[in-house]
Amino acid sequence: MKKLLLSVALGALLAACAPDAPQSAETGVDKAPATAAARTPAEDLHFRTLVLDTHLDTPAYFHNPDYTFSKRGNFDEDGTHVDLPRMNEGGLDGGFWVIFTPQGPLDEASYLAARNMAVLRQMSIRELAAKYSSDVALAFSTADAERIAAEGKKIVFQSMENAYPLGTDVSMLDTFYAGGLRMIAPVHFRNSQFADSATDVNPAYGGLSPLGEALVRRANELGVMLDGSHASDETVRDILALSTTPIILSHSGPKAVYDHPRNVPDDLLIAIAEDGGVIQINAYGSYLEALPASPERLAAIAELEAQFGRDTSAMDDATRDAYRAAYKALNKAFPPPRSTFEKFMEHLLYTLELVGPEHVGVGADWDGGGGVDGMKDIVDLPKVTARLIEAGYSEEDIANIWGGNVLRLMSEVEAARTADLGSPDVLN
Repeated sequence: MKKLLLSVALGALLAACAPDAPQSAETGVDKAPATAAARTPAEDLHFRTLVLDTHLDTPAYFHNPDYTFSKRGNFDEDGTHVDLPRMNEGGLDGGFWVIFTPQGPLDEASYLAARNMAVLRQMSIRELAAKYSSDVALAFSTADAERIAAEGKKIVFQSMENAYPLGTDVSMLDTFYAGGLRMIAPVHFRNSQFADSATDVNPAYGGLSPLGEALVRRANELGVMLDGSHASDETVRDILALSTTPIILSHSGPKAVYDHPRNVPDDLLIAIAEDGGVIQINAYGSYLEALPASPERLAAIAELEAQFGRDTSAMDDATRDAYRAAYKALNKAFPPPRSTFEKFMEHLLYTLELVGPEHVGVGADWDGGGGVDGMKDIVDLPKVTARLIEAGYSEEDIANIWGGNVLRLMSEVEAARTADLGSPDVLN
């Protein structure tokens, strides 16, 4: 069973249990890939450390009949990154499982459709935890994470990437909170009703909208972490100025290493850290470096978009399924260019040097486009620990990077909660 290593800011380290966990009743797969005697020192440290990722897009696969959480997948064959066997092999103890909705039109009918999609996505996360209750468990607080890790199970926090499903009713955040939501990002690729996006060419508000300001205030009251990933720099600055608690970038990177709109300039990274926040580094190749596609791939994409269009949110279910199948075939015929593990580590090590190991972690965007050559899925996570050791980071630093920092931040946000939630949450 893993040792849960929290940040020293939480006040203590939890004691270790037996070093070799029993086999999962569901999968028959060891919870560690080798006995302690067969591991390298880096692997030994990795499997003793609580390893969390703050952006797991895996719930997008939960309704796919070809995906089974208890069955080991293969990225080269099915394009997936995360399942229970690979979590065990790679030492991933859990993290934030994403309720994602693509940005659509800003009208009531579209808000309702997005809300339905988000409710179903949250239900699917809860259903996963119920179905595999011997191996995973829902977490609603840092105390839950401690207990779940001590039981040798995987931690299932919930986050929302893009607040679009809330429509114009910020009180909907209370509903998703009751179901377990503990992190929210106001925006995604395009401007939402709440904020400007980093990748929308036409800013709508110059940062947060008035509705976005109301969202920040309600998140603070509920004790929900605010996620600035995908938000424009101006939006992040507005969140920093308004929020009464530190914020997180759940899957971002430093603009100084690669100048992409999704990446964040040094002064803003420093401001987030100085405020007590955390920056989680992603492994999404096109945010790590310039990766020009081949002419053949570009032509195939143009043909696909001519047939289906580009806005998946406007497609009906059958069309969206056909589009995804065609895109999967396109990727197999004309693979996208991929970044490398070395480039990912360059982003991670740069940010660690800039703001310190108390404010950095990993949110690799697994099952959402993340993964690089040399770290194609979560099985390769021990390589990150090995490189951190090589770079001179201590066991305490590495524990903070892998999970302690985000749990420290979460505990601060929980402690600042002011909303009267009445009796214990019904759905928890």
